[in-house]
Amino acid sequence: SHAPTGLLRISRLLGTKPLLLGKENLLPAKGSVQISSSGFTLVSAKAYEEVVEHVLGYVKAGDVVCFTVYGHPGVFAFPTHESIRRARAAGFRARMLAGVSAEDCLFADLGIDPSTSGCQSYEATDFLINGRIIDPTSHVVLWQIGVLGDLTHQAGGYMPRGLPYLMAMLSRSYPPQHPATIYEAPLFPGIEASIQTFPLWRLPEQPTSVISTLYLPPAGPPRANLELYQMLGIR
Repeated sequence: SHAPTGLLRISRLLGTKPLLLGKENLLPAKGSVQISSSGFTLVSAKAYEEVVEHVLGYVKAGDVVCFTVYGHPGVFAFPTHESIRRARAAGFRARMLAGVSAEDCLFADLGIDPSTSGCQSYEATDFLINGRIIDPTSHVVLWQIGVLGDLTHQAGGYMPRGLPYLMAMLSRSYPPQHPATIYEAPLFPGIEASIQTFPLWRLPEQPTSVISTLYLPPAGPPRANLELYQMLGIR
């Protein structure tokens, strides 16, 4: 079989072919992790620690390791950050190479330029329970709404019971008819993204999954500070 383009690039950077660690051979203790066609399904938080220790085991054994994950390795990815941190602390050379996150796919599929109005991005449960303050004149992205309010693993799927509370919180900043979109980036090449747009008040009845992301477009333009406009000489 042919090596992935990213692996060939890493081989050139390192001057040697690295040991490729992914879902097929990154197997911590039995019972902590289940492997599916889409990658890891975590059963407990302990699994993250076991993944990190498993990776470092190869590093300490003298292997040149390439730890591959889906999406961006630095986004919603504790094991990658922690593996690099511990490897460096132990005196090993470690580097993260950028990938494409679900948010990058969202910008492309929905035709959004985050620089036009700014963009706020939060994990949905964090946003809800920690009283985050949003600017409704910016783009807003809320990750993982399909597991909102549930910090456990549910093998049979999740019941996003927090959606009514999320809608109530968002209703402080947006009118009921404000458009909202549930977006799911494609997991594999050749598959189209899932894009469902609806009025905000209908959020609690929308079907979601563990990879669902909520996007809210700006509700209006920002209010400019005319005094600063003049002071900066902006015309």
